[in-house]
Amino acid sequence: MTIASPGVTTVPASHRFIILATVSSATMLYAMAITIANVVLPQMRGALSATPDQVAWVITFNLVATAVMTPVSGWLSNRFGRRNVLLVGCAGFTVASVLCGLADSLGALVFYRVLQGAFGAPLVPVSQTIILDTFPKEQHSMATALWGVGVVMGPIIGPTFGGFIAEEYSWRWVFFMIVPFGIMTFVAISMFIQKRPVRPPSPPLDWLGFFALAAALASFQFMFDRGQRNSWFDSPETIIECTVGFLALYIFLVHISTAQRPFINPRLFLNRNYSLGLFLAFLFGMLNFVPLVLMPSMLQDLRGYPDSTIGILLAIRGAGNLLSFLLVIRLAQWNAKLTLGFGFMCQAVSGYAISQFDINMTYFDVAWTGALQGLGIGMSWVPLTLIMFSTVKAEFLDDASAIFHMLRNFASSLFISICVAVVIRSIYINSAELSEPLSEFSKMMSWPWVTGAMDLNTVEGLTAASAEVRRQAAMIGYINAFRLYAILAILPLPLIFLARMPKNNT
Repeated sequence: MTIASPGVTTVPASHRFIILATVSSATMLYAMAITIANVVLPQMRGALSATPDQVAWVITFNLVATAVMTPVSGWLSNRFGRRNVLLVGCAGFTVASVLCGLADSLGALVFYRVLQGAFGAPLVPVSQTIILDTFPKEQHSMATALWGVGVVMGPIIGPTFGGFIAEEYSWRWVFFMIVPFGIMTFVAISMFIQKRPVRPPSPPLDWLGFFALAAALASFQFMFDRGQRNSWFDSPETIIECTVGFLALYIFLVHISTAQRPFINPRLFLNRNYSLGLFLAFLFGMLNFVPLVLMPSMLQDLRGYPDSTIGILLAIRGAGNLLSFLLVIRLAQWNAKLTLGFGFMCQAVSGYAISQFDINMTYFDVAWTGALQGLGIGMSWVPLTLIMFSTVKAEFLDDASAIFHMLRNFASSLFISICVAVVIRSIYINSAELSEPLSEFSKMMSWPWVTGAMDLNTVEGLTAASAEVRRQAAMIGYINAFRLYAILAILPLPLIFLARMPKNNT
């Protein structure tokens, strides 16, 4: 259980916005680190001799480490204080970023990204809890939206500057770029976030519940990350990971239902809005980061875009996100459910539009679909938060925020793995199908005006034909992944209207 928070009456009105700016910078730090790594995925793949599914581990293992460590942030806040948790998280995150830049192998980089995710895990939920605890309920939509503006600056600053730095120097410098922001955030936290009043001693951490949940999340992540490479359930490894995942999940659910002081208080799930919001948060999380992982590889591998251009195109997504936060405050206060539905619809339309791309996609195609994605993410974030936390009591805020962000991050890493598997499997299948007409017995392949540079009687022609087949097959793979993305964005729409909002939040 968590300890009741001191309440907004202890925070002077003039000091609230200073606190808001400080915790927004902490959250921006984490958001920037995720998006900045996406820009240089293709460059890291070449430098570290990794395959597309292996280099995706740089993102997915960071997210799963965040998901594993996020639930414990509520207990850490009650045990050591929110200010101390933010300071340690920010310092560890900054040091881990330096180590990421110094990594000399893919294994080392993934390990340091895990550290980065583990230290960065408390930054978002603790920041959100501080905001909800600092501002009165009637100002929650405004405060959350302003906090969101700070969060959105990460995906704008990170890709824009990261792309140019990576192109000019190397991928390592995108991690070194984070360090000054980390130092400034650490100083701001130490200056402006005050210690909370003395609290009763926090109960010991429920280690069985924590390790069971961590084992379940890690097992399922490994299963989906390595499933395609291991031929799924033809591999004993996949079977073991699936078994361990479901067994750990069963132990966790039984434990929190029967333990006297469980790791996560099951009374939270009796709250209708919160439980419904968790399901919506899971779907929201699945949609959040997938385009940021798939787009850089698609743009560089299939169109040859440089890192700087990819960074600008990803930053346009952040610009759409920023625009949404200028609109969402009033819209969410007017009708949170309709605003949330509109946000998911924007993502569905964007995913469908991308699924209609061909190999000759233009800058404008990528820009407007990315901006629409950003708009949808921003229009979803604030009303989703309002729906989930509108009926949560103050003493449950730490745990409720931690579970929300855990589920969101795990869903992100899970769906990234699924989409990468879809792309890779589509490449294998479609490469075989597209290669069938490329035969010396085909009449068309004997006509020079058809083959062009792809003369099958020469080594150069065979190489060019093979490369083009793989390129077209990869495009089909990305189309399939974004088609799945669009379908997933439609699923939450009927569920949104099951929420019951308090009268002052409708």
